[in-house]
Formats: sequence, structure tokens, C-alpha cells
Amino acid sequence: MKIVVAKTAGFCMGVRRAVDMVLDASNLSQEPIYTYGPLIHNPQVLAMLEEKNIFRIDKIPEKGSGIVLIRAHGVPPEDEKALKNAGFMVINATCPRVVRVQVIINKYAQKGYSTIIIGDEKHPEVVGLLGYAKGKGHAITSMEQLFALPKFEAVVVVAQTTQDTAFYDEIKAWCKTNAPHYKIFDTICGSTEKRQAEIRKLAKENDAVIVVGGMQSGNTKRLAQIASGTGKLVTHIEDVSQIDYGQLSSARSVAITAGASTPNWIINDACREIENNLQHQHVVKGVLFFVRDFLLKTNLMAAAGAGFLTYACSMLQGIARDFHHALIATLYVLSMQILNNLFTIKSDKYNHPKRALFYKNNRFYLSVLAILSGSAGLYLSFLMGALSFFILLVMSLLGLSYNLKIFSFKSKKGTVARIKDIPGSKTILITIAWGIVTCLLPAITNQSDLVSVSMVCLFAMGLVFARTAFFDILAIQGDRITGKETLPTLLGENRSFEIIQYVLLVDMGIIILTILTNVLAIKALFFAFIPLIMLLLIRFFKNNSLISGVHQEFVVEFLFLATGLLAAVI
Repeated sequence: MKIVVAKTAGFCMGVRRAVDMVLDASNLSQEPIYTYGPLIHNPQVLAMLEEKNIFRIDKIPEKGSGIVLIRAHGVPPEDEKALKNAGFMVINATCPRVVRVQVIINKYAQKGYSTIIIGDEKHPEVVGLLGYAKGKGHAITSMEQLFALPKFEAVVVVAQTTQDTAFYDEIKAWCKTNAPHYKIFDTICGSTEKRQAEIRKLAKENDAVIVVGGMQSGNTKRLAQIASGTGKLVTHIEDVSQIDYGQLSSARSVAITAGASTPNWIINDACREIENNLQHQHVVKGVLFFVRDFLLKTNLMAAAGAGFLTYACSMLQGIARDFHHALIATLYVLSMQILNNLFTIKSDKYNHPKRALFYKNNRFYLSVLAILSGSAGLYLSFLMGALSFFILLVMSLLGLSYNLKIFSFKSKKGTVARIKDIPGSKTILITIAWGIVTCLLPAITNQSDLVSVSMVCLFAMGLVFARTAFFDILAIQGDRITGKETLPTLLGENRSFEIIQYVLLVDMGIIILTILTNVLAIKALFFAFIPLIMLLLIRFFKNNSLISGVHQEFVVEFLFLATGLLAAVI
């Protein structure tokens, strides 16, 4: 069974912007926060907003207080004015693409033009657009309705930004032939056009299509209609529990897409569930997927990666077969990762729902495992010397206190009471911690050369930084919801990708420089391929969503195992 995920699936720019704006307001303000109408047509997102005490109002009261966010669809200008007059602080999150259409209609309405809007008059976006037409607006959804309109002397023709491109092309063709004086504007969002073009292509190339998104979402329903037009089996779902796997059993390939109001965590969850259910029909694949998921959600994969990286760093420093420190690193990372996951079940509910459920159901056993592995790591470090033990003890205490309220001071963004509240601290601290256990502890015990230790440590930290920042990008929506300020939530996805690429390029440069200066042996050149491969993979993942987030995590984690395997064979 082949599963293909549409590149254009998920939040469009306008919806992402509106969700980010309301979440930022929620995380930074103590005032009541409302949205005027449902923010987007997605029940899971609306439920998530209510959990954060962000509620909707459907009618404008005479008096109000707090913040009201105007959704991406936009509203009539009189509604925005009424909200301000009622006493609300208004945040306008209207999509810039919709604002452009509003400006066009308003400009020509002031000149006395009528407006024809291709869209459902009851859709929120169209309701808002009609408010700018000064009583001369007409919304139509069929050619028959167009024919029924009078011939206007002065009129502009625009489309709802999520309208079917094929239907609008038909409208434009008729106007050019029968009413060439009509002023026609291409107002369908480029994201919508790409999304619709891709689903037409995917529907033709695959046996079945699953469209994920709200049943009340106009653009999502339109995707399902377009796919159905190809004659293929099409299922529109809000939740994976609605899938009839019996219908899909005969399909050799399934395409998955999602509406512009469907968040990444719902798409990822749907992909994981569909993949697991369909692939489990094949015993071998089912076992492989089970093992992959188990290694990732228990953090055994990450812990093993730390051990293998430690072995590689020891070999680069000239320390032969240092399995002792590799085991210490494995136990330390396993303990800290489990504890961190136990404290982040709330955000994992969105980023990794299966992992969140696993940790919730097995909290006691995982807590015991974290304590035992952490204690074993400390005991082994004690055997290596007092300094190693002290360093690891301090790191363990810092790791334990990461999620605890141990201080309190005010910042521009609110009260900082925990280490985790410090913006961007997660990525930086994980990078430093891994650098210490993979390079510094072995160097202390074996009194390695300071220059080689420094260079190898920078190399290891570069790999860990790239890994952690990339995983933070994959989890950006869930982190924004829960208010976690990781580097991607602070800098944005594109800027974070740029930084990751620069770090990996520097990592390759470090290896080459150390060889040219005889700090490391010539065989260390092979290790430059690790950051190179990671760089190429991350660039590929950024531009290609056909690979699920779980596969991406597994592949990146495997590169850390590859460092140890490479050290063992060269």
C-alpha cells in the first residue's frame, strides 16, 4: 500500500497567521480573549482554543471588554467599527489575500460600481466582502445565477479566495465574451489554486483520496468535490476514526490531503493512523513500523544515538573503545528525555498524540525507568572519578529542575519562573548537555588534548543543535498552542531552517579544518559526510511533505547511530 501526502495539505498562510495571532495574544495577555465567530472551520482547533480560554462571540454586545480577534475570513467594516465602539480591543487577523479583495470592492464601490462575488453569500468571507459593496453586491454560485443578473454598466467581478478555479475560469470566459466591459480580477488565493491543482493530479494518480478537515470548511469540501470529479473513491473526514478501512482494502495507493484550516498535528495523526492500519495488513511491515514507533516514543532511539555519538567522539579524540562513557551518555539521555516527555504531555497531545497517550498510561513505569537509568548513569560516572560524577550530578539536577518553578522574575513576555520559560532555552541546553556527556566527560577521564576535545565537542554539538531545532520545527504548532518558546516559534520556520543549514555547513568545515591542521587524523574526513547527509535530508524534508513526520524523526535519529557505526569500521 502506497500512501502519498499532498505537499499543500494544511494551514494556508492566512489561517496560520490568524491562529498565531490569537495564540500570541493568549500567551501574552491576561485580558479575556474572544474571536468574532469561529476562528476557522475546524472543530479540533476550536476545542483547543476553548482549552486556552479563547471563546467566540457571534453577536456584538452593547458593551464589552477584553480582546476580540477578527478571523481570517474578514468582516463587514460596520462590524469592526461596532466591536470597537462596544469597548473591545480589536485585533484584525483578516487574511491579506482577503484584504486585497476588500480593497478592490471598496475602491470601485466608491465610484458607483456594482460588485459580483463568485461565492456562497452565507460564507463568512463573502458576508464580509458584501459589506464593502455599499449595498450593490451580488453573490452567485452558478452560471444560472449569473445569467439571471441584470446587465450592469459598471461592475467588478471577484471570487471568494477559496473558490473553485475551474468554475471561476468558466465565469471569466463568459464575461469576456458576453460582457467585455466587466472589470474582472483574479482574486483566488495562489495557495488555493495550488491545493486544487495538486488534488486533481493526485486523484488521477491514486486509487483513493482521503480529505482531512472540518465538515463546515468550504475549501475542504471543495477539495473533496474536486477529487470526486475524477471518479475515484473519496472520503472526507474530520477524525481518523471515521475512516472505513474496508473500503480502502482494495486500493493500491491512497492520497491524503487537507483543507486550509486543518493543523499539522491532525494531518500527522491521520497519516500515522492510516499508515499503521493499512501497513499492518502486511506482517513484516507491521512489525517494522511497530518497532520504529516504539523506539521513538520510548526515547530508546535518542538514547542509543547519544551512546553511539559518544563512542564516535571518543574515537576522534584518540580514546579507543570507550564503551563505558557511551553507556553513561545513553543512560543520562534516556532519563532526561523520559522526564521531559512526562512533563510535556500537554504539548505532545498535539505534536505526538500516541506518545502523549503512551506516557499518560504508563507514567509510573516510565518514571521508575527514568530514575533507574539516571541513577545507573551517575553510579558509572562515580566509578570514573569524582569530577565526572560531580558534573553529571549537576547536569541531572538542572535537567530535573527544568520544568520546576525555582525562581520568579518579570520579563516583557510575562513571568519567568522555570528554566523552560526562558525563550529558546530547550534547544541550547540540550545541545550543551549532549556536548558535555558525549565529549567532555570522556576527555576528563582520559586527559585528552584540549584542541582536539574542543573541535570534536563543537562538531557533536552542531549535530545535536541541528537535530533538536529540526524536531522543534516539526512541533512548532503544538508548541505555539502551549506557549513553548522554542527557536522556531521565536524566529519562524524559514529562519530556523537557515540557521540549521549554516550550523551543519560549519560542522563540515570543522572536520576539514582539523584535518588540514593535523588536529585529527585523515580518516576523520569520513565524519564530514554525517552533517552533509543531515543537511541534504533536512533540505529534502523541508521541500517535500511526502515523508511523514515519524519517518523524518527516525531517519535523523539514525544518523547518530551512523556516527558510532562509522567510528567502528574506519
